Amino acid sequence: MSLGVMIDCSRDAVMTVDKLKDFITILAKFGYDSVQLYTEDTYEIDGEPYFGYMRGRYTQEEIRTLDKFCRKLGVELIPCVQTLAHLNQMLRWHTYADINDVNDILLVDEPQTYEFIDRMFASLANSFSSRRVNIGMDEAHMLGLGKYLNKHGYSDRFDILSRHLSNVVEIAAKYGFSPMMWSDMYFRLANKGNYADGSNDASKIWFSREIADKMPKGVTPVYWDYYSNEAYIAQMLDKHALFDRPIGFAGGAWTWKGFCPDNRLSLDTMLPAMRVCKQKNVGTVFITMWGDNGGECSRYAVLPALYAIAQVYSGNEDMAAIKCGFKQIVGEDFDDMMSLDLPDRLFCEVKDIRNPSKYMLYNDILLGQFDSTVAGGENEKYAELAAKYKQLASRGSVYECLYNMFYRLADVLSVKYELGVKLRAAYKRGDRAWLAELQSDLNATVDKLKAFATAFFAVWNGENKPFGLEVHQQRLGGAILRAEYCRDKVAAFVDGKIDKIEELEVDVLDVSCGTEPVGKTVMFNDWAKNVSTSAI
Repeated sequence: MSLGVMIDCSRDAVMTVDKLKDFITILAKFGYDSVQLYTEDTYEIDGEPYFGYMRGRYTQEEIRTLDKFCRKLGVELIPCVQTLAHLNQMLRWHTYADINDVNDILLVDEPQTYEFIDRMFASLANSFSSRRVNIGMDEAHMLGLGKYLNKHGYSDRFDILSRHLSNVVEIAAKYGFSPMMWSDMYFRLANKGNYADGSNDASKIWFSREIADKMPKGVTPVYWDYYSNEAYIAQMLDKHALFDRPIGFAGGAWTWKGFCPDNRLSLDTMLPAMRVCKQKNVGTVFITMWGDNGGECSRYAVLPALYAIAQVYSGNEDMAAIKCGFKQIVGEDFDDMMSLDLPDRLFCEVKDIRNPSKYMLYNDILLGQFDSTVAGGENEKYAELAAKYKQLASRGSVYECLYNMFYRLADVLSVKYELGVKLRAAYKRGDRAWLAELQSDLNATVDKLKAFATAFFAVWNGENKPFGLEVHQQRLGGAILRAEYCRDKVAAFVDGKIDKIEELEVDVLDVSCGTEPVGKTVMFNDWAKNVSTSAI
């Protein structure tokens, strides 16, 4: 049985080779024996200059260097790529137009597609010593419904998927690879898109031997689930047994909500999942670390979850012993690092998936799209949290830079979180004196945003290649510029230079459209839709 970690190096944050070495060394000490390097277009393919262009792609030599390092640790470095969908950044280039079906999906049954995939595997074979490979194939929701539909007419989408998979498996075998793949498309096409939906009722998920037999032999299906309870996971693993072959399970250490990790949610979902996987003798288990919407979260922020998951997988359920072991390996207090969850966990239950620290950081001060989630009193809570992180950052820990970033994040939110609500209330009341008082908070917001940006950039530059940082410089630079504009516009109104603030004339609607109670936090991890309701 194998326990591994998958590191997302495709969502802008491409870890440097040196940082990968450091991180994988810690994982090896935790007991992990494999690492999957998730690279959609961030690896070098001979003859494909636009593949990973300006994205910080790993050269073949970099991967070989890392592979050699991993072997010395007893860790298998496994390529984790995409051979069907999730190829947005590659397919932006016109050079790949002929092999694009629709959106981020490759064009199936197109000879040029398989010539490209052949070059892909040639690169992997030249870079990795492992001959296990994760070929992806998840979430291809529009498969066969774009250029494929125009060329061939409507075809059974299971048949399209199966033909493509057979071709990819044949190419993989040519280079000696044994593939695994995410299993969701086999379930989604049979269940109107449903798979791991967090409902905790697997009885709604229909599956059959007939569908399972459509998957070519020699492929290991991997069931991924980051949300569900023990019973649901057990039922889904039983359904996967219909594939009649070894299966894998992929859980998650939550690094994909924004700047903050969610160790608590990771433990709440993954510890039961590990027990089920052991009971059902799942041979391949790994923990994913995705980086949705910009890869903002440091991988080191989920070390507590990664260690506890490995310990429970190995049979150790003693939390006191787990905390002690963590301290010995990492040199940091388990609970101190667990506290990095708190900017997203101050106002919700463990089971809730929320990320107010991101959407309120970027919530426009005057437009206030997310002001409906503000209950009142949040500023004070973030001020207390900022003081905690400031103290942790002052101890000279190896993670001082990380704690300082969280201090700066909480510090911004200690003035900005309620600011829009207060401004609108003062404006609607016609209270210019209150608006004048709030000018100090507007000034502080600008200064604290600048301090957070500096702290975030320091963490990024300490862990990742520079490519992708420009995204966050644009985002945070824009937030600073917008905060300055809001400050100056309010000042102009207070001073009588303008007679109204148009943005504050508009009443705020419920951002959740009634799906969540007003005054409660939500989950919203999409910067472009976060900062404005206008087109970006």
